[in-house]
Formats: sequence, structure tokens, C-alpha cells
Amino acid sequence: MEYVQERVTTLHDLSDPVPDAPTARTAVVVPMTEREYAGLAADRVLSVLERVDPARVVVPLRAPAERVGSFREWLSEYDLPLEVLWCDGPRVSDLLSAEGLNGTRGKGRDVWLALGRAAEEEFVVVHDADTKTYDRSYVSRLLFPLANGYGFSKGYYARVEDGRLYGRLFRLFYAPLVRALADETRAPVVDYLDAFRYALSGEFAATSDVARSLRAPRSWGLEVGVLGGAFDAVGFDGTAQVDLGAYEHDHRAVSGPTGLSDMSESVGETLFRTLADRGVAPDFGTLPARYREAAFRLVDQYAADAAFNGFEFDRAGEREQVDAYADAVVEPEGEDRRLPAWTDAPFDPADVVAAAERDAEEVSA
Repeated sequence: MEYVQERVTTLHDLSDPVPDAPTARTAVVVPMTEREYAGLAADRVLSVLERVDPARVVVPLRAPAERVGSFREWLSEYDLPLEVLWCDGPRVSDLLSAEGLNGTRGKGRDVWLALGRAAEEEFVVVHDADTKTYDRSYVSRLLFPLANGYGFSKGYYARVEDGRLYGRLFRLFYAPLVRALADETRAPVVDYLDAFRYALSGEFAATSDVARSLRAPRSWGLEVGVLGGAFDAVGFDGTAQVDLGAYEHDHRAVSGPTGLSDMSESVGETLFRTLADRGVAPDFGTLPARYREAAFRLVDQYAADAAFNGFEFDRAGEREQVDAYADAVVEPEGEDRRLPAWTDAPFDPADVVAAAERDAEEVSA
């Protein structure tokens, strides 16, 4: 147990707190794909949210048309003010296409579509649906800083399960990459990105004004894009990170179309575009080598920590992952495909809601 503060205010789990929080003025965004349908983790999340009693729950759903009806029927069983926002319907696509915003679909696009609707409430909480240890304190903990003068809060936790260290994309890609960048520049945005204990967690909360100001990448990398927007909106003084305690959720393979290697490419691109927006230009000629050096040093540190705790640790396998992630340490090329902040969007969130509802009703009939 520790109580060390970082550059951003850090709220620790020292007494298993369930603090008072403005849940009645809050929208909770829980993105789902078809794999969450009737799953045990998603059922736990929704059942616990029934006891949290938020003002609104928005579920941006990425699923084929033939699954929408059954998904809506399943979600209607929960005693929640729940709205399903089907993200893949033709009217939603047409709405985005008309403004040149249609394109790759992924978690970032789904959450962005939902944020406009969710920001109609005073506060917004976003978290994943695959959390096996989901607890009613999570929403309250994330909201507590917002009720006490902060504009943005981020969840953190230790990814430790079954005697092994997880959180590989953060441990072996994001953290050493940001350290390598920090050795090159003392730009405030780099210090900000380095201040979070688990920067790639999917759990955050924001005031409605901050939520509307966030730009989102279309796929993975959402968490980094959110941090860049929060830096601009509220900075160090308006940010808190909150200990969510024990946390278990699904693990991903390194390779494959939704594996960690593909995710590292999206995270890296979003990170570098976030830096470029704020005038930071890394030396991409030397950065991959400096990243590897920082990552290998961390692997040795994690090996010592694992041994200290009697955990399994595959040092060679972790070094192989570093080599795989190094391919993502490249300067972004091509078009910037990030979505605009809702404050700059060419249509209203109500337009998205109406289009998604008509799409869903049509395929559910």
C-alpha cells in the first residue's frame, strides 16, 4: 500500500472507498461488440450499474444487422435508462459520409458517436464491458474528482492475474516509448502523458464540456487521444487519476487482426499525431533504438519484480514483444483520420441518435 502523488492528483485505494458522487447527473458509456452478447462479464457490468443508478447508460454497439434485434432485446432486460446506439447502420454511415467523416470502424469511432449523446448529462463516465471484477465503486471513484473541482479523471489498476503480469501494451510499448520521448524533450504534453500509472486503461470520466472537446481516433488509440484532449482542456491541475483496485478483463494475443501488435500501430499513430498537434517533433531516426533500450530496461525491472513475488515471467517472450512493437515506432503517414471534437462536428448528436434508432428499428422489425 502506498500514497505517492504524481504530477496529476492521484487518489489511492487505502480504505476500499465508495465515495459520494453525482451519479444522478451522469451518463455512463459502455461500448460493446457482438462478442459481449449475454456474456458473463457484460452481465456483471450491467447488473452492477442497476445499483449505481446513473441518469443514462449509452451502449454504442458494433455488430452486424442480424444481431441487433437480439442485442436490444437482451439489453432491455436490465432495469436501466439504457439507450442502444447502433454504430453500423446505413443511415449513420450516410450521415458521416455526407461530411467526409465515414471510414474505418472501431472502438474509437463507437465511443465518439456515443459521447455526443452522453454529454447531454453534466458528467460522462466511459468504461469497457469485459471487466470480470466490475464493482459499483468504479463509477463513484471516477466521478469523485469531478464533483471536487477537476475536469477529467482516469482510472488505474494493476494488471496482475494468476501469478503473471499483464498490461503488456502499456508496460512494453506505451511506457518505454513515452520515456524515450521524455529523454528527448521536456515538452509539457510529454510530461503529462508520462504522469499516468495506466495510461491505456479504458476507464475515464469527464465533465460534459471536456467530453465534447475530445478528438477520437477511429480504432485503438482512443485512450491516448483522450489524454491529449484532456491535456488541452484541463491540464495537470484539472486532472486526477483514481485507483480502481482489483481489475481483471479479457487478454489479447500479440498477433492477429485484433492483437496487440495491430493495436500498437494505432496507439503509436495516435500518440505521434497528438504530439505533432502540440508542436513536438520526435527524431524518428533514433527513436526506435531509444524505445528498444528503454523497453529492454523495463523488461529487466519487471523480471526482478516478478521474481520477488514468485510470478512466472517469460523474459525472452517479453523482449520478442518489444521487437514486434518497435515496428509501430514510425512517423505517421497519409491522411489524419481522427474524428473531430463534438464542439467542431458538422452535425448534432441528435442527428446521430435519430439515424441510429431508425437503422436499429428497421433491422429489428
